[in-house]
Amino acid sequence: MSAAVALHHVASGPPGAPVLVLGSSLGTTVEMWDPELEALGRSHRIVRFDHRGHGASPSPPPPWEIADLGGDVLALLDSLGLARVSYAGVSLGGMVGMWLAANAPERIERLVIVCSSAHLPPAETWAQRAAAVSAAGSVGAVSSTVLERWFTPAYAQAQPEVMSWMDAMLRACPPAGYAGCCGVIERLDLRPQLALIEAPTLVIAAAQDPSTPPEHSQLIAQAIPGARLEVLAHGAHLAAIERAQEVSALIERHLEAA
Repeated sequence: MSAAVALHHVASGPPGAPVLVLGSSLGTTVEMWDPELEALGRSHRIVRFDHRGHGASPSPPPPWEIADLGGDVLALLDSLGLARVSYAGVSLGGMVGMWLAANAPERIERLVIVCSSAHLPPAETWAQRAAAVSAAGSVGAVSSTVLERWFTPAYAQAQPEVMSWMDAMLRACPPAGYAGCCGVIERLDLRPQLALIEAPTLVIAAAQDPSTPPEHSQLIAQAIPGARLEVLAHGAHLAAIERAQEVSALIERHLEAA
């Protein structure tokens, strides 16, 4: 586990309210959560962060492991004086959330995992994607392919402004940071740790998600004691954007169920 970096973060919402930390997907920044801020920020103080190598966060030399990304979040919580928080994460952000809840259970009050996986083979896919981005010097080398998997065709056709926004976000991601986090996913296997998670957990999947199909969420929900699974009938990998209202409502209900 390497030394933690000081993650770029943005805090919003009512001061003194319970804190909800939001983790983004591979290749995105804190802005990924913009569609859900109003709803989630009504009753919670929201802390969003950029993974290392993403957005405005530092990018130490890879390779990195999931423990490095999780350690960065723990250092962020320490720097903000936050002893215990709820956490929701999409895709890579969900992987970080699982690691946090398993390895620092005293820090995580409630957990939400959205369109994620505890183990996402084949490893060669991630190695090839990292190599393509590194060779091109831009995440633009894979952005069109990624966007096709992130949103359903109907949504993509109906929301060209969102597609342009997400394409620009991907292309702005530092290629070394993107490739480094591809390496994290390449070597990821959180399955042995899922039974250690004590935080009340909600797992959200989307029926048309080709990147982390619902079977991945089912495995997570079955392995985490007491976890609950919700499968959205419509939506692809970035259901947190495509189905923002539904995802926000599910997160709110889970956080209020204490």
